[in-house]
Amino acid sequence: MIKKYSIKELLDQGCSFLNKEVLVEGWIRSFRYSIFIILNDGSTIKNLQIVLSKKLEKKIIKKITIGTSIKVIGIIKKSIGVKQYIELKSSNIIIYGSINSDILQKSILQPKKHSLEKLREQAHLRFKTSIFSSIMRIRHYIAFSIHKYFHEHGFFYLHTPIITTSNCEGTGKMFQITTMDLKNDYPIDYKKDFFKCKTYLSVSGQLEAETASIGLGKVYTFGPVFRAENSNTSRHLSEFWMIEPEIAFYHLDENMNLAENFLKFIIKYILDNCMEDLLFLNENIKKCKKNTLLEKLELILKFPFQKISYTKAVEILNKEEKKNKIKFHHSVLWGEDLQSEHELYLVNNYFNRVPVIVFDYPSCIKAFYMRVNKDKKTVRAMDILFPEIGEIIGGSQREERYDMLLKRIKDSNIDKNKLWWYLDTRIFGSVPHSGFGLGFDRLVQFITGMNNIRDVIPFPRTPSNAEF
Repeated sequence: MIKKYSIKELLDQGCSFLNKEVLVEGWIRSFRYSIFIILNDGSTIKNLQIVLSKKLEKKIIKKITIGTSIKVIGIIKKSIGVKQYIELKSSNIIIYGSINSDILQKSILQPKKHSLEKLREQAHLRFKTSIFSSIMRIRHYIAFSIHKYFHEHGFFYLHTPIITTSNCEGTGKMFQITTMDLKNDYPIDYKKDFFKCKTYLSVSGQLEAETASIGLGKVYTFGPVFRAENSNTSRHLSEFWMIEPEIAFYHLDENMNLAENFLKFIIKYILDNCMEDLLFLNENIKKCKKNTLLEKLELILKFPFQKISYTKAVEILNKEEKKNKIKFHHSVLWGEDLQSEHELYLVNNYFNRVPVIVFDYPSCIKAFYMRVNKDKKTVRAMDILFPEIGEIIGGSQREERYDMLLKRIKDSNIDKNKLWWYLDTRIFGSVPHSGFGLGFDRLVQFITGMNNIRDVIPFPRTPSNAEF
């Protein structure tokens, strides 16, 4: 029986397949001179050249168009062409599905350059394009490296609920879940609803992960989260994926070191395992930037991350504004959150594109669960800022003291009754613990060099858009 191989296997081990009969399947990228087929099966950015047999019937040749899916049996030969080392000389070809030329002309599969916006309009077809298939392969390797890192460092993978009754951050809009007819079932009695209470799609699995870390030591979540905010920017999605590790007996310094080590591990893994796709993106994404895609990624590994307090960051920004006569759109004031323009100036300009960790933020702009410092004004929070995209990780040492946590919940006008179980963990053997959240899609965006986060997720969910 003739063995089937992926195109990646054949191209990676070309010498060992010479003069062997093999079977390959894939989609046609191009068809030249009625004899040369360029085939791809999604396993690699590279293509395999198929040389059609002269004995092939004309009726089969007429059915061959770009996008047609085929099965080919043939002998691997050394190619006389300079663009490939091997090629497949076919002895038999079977067409699975062909494309009508009129339909092809209206699709993104036609052989011409399309804008990324156009690809998004046909998101169900863009997996067949070189650029999107390349991004999806890298996305897979990033996800795999995340699980690999945590497994090798003694973390346990935790599945936290997608349906929740509370907002982890205490602010922001959430997507409500109900089986009731809210227009006609008035007055609304949520005891008649499916869960007998008001429920939402989760914005984070952090609180549940904290409870697990107190019993398991090291845990992490990796799943979808949802935010109903009308943020229609190139960095925001309504449905996105988050990684959230929680570690017992960890203080803020240990948390910052873990986050830096974690990010560097991922980027090194991608550089080691996705070079072909990175090189393709490096050549095909034209940007007017100081560094190429590869140089940008290598720079993350080259230097230790810079660590500065929030207070120092405000001081630097104010001095830079006066010294260099920079005019920020938003004023830099202690006690107010740093805006994207401030974050990007720090990392891109002041620290010359080396990632920055900003820590000890004012308590008034951070979530209730963050540990209050001795000054009573700041909390043990930290954000990691990356060049081009700004904040990529947000984390903190959690407030393990019951009285302090209860006060923060009350000060934040959060119903403590909904968080009774969370407060309970501070009664039954509470420990110092820390964690952070990494926006997976934003990390993919950074590593692939894409301008818009909608181009790094298969089917983006954004305000006014839930197609496919």
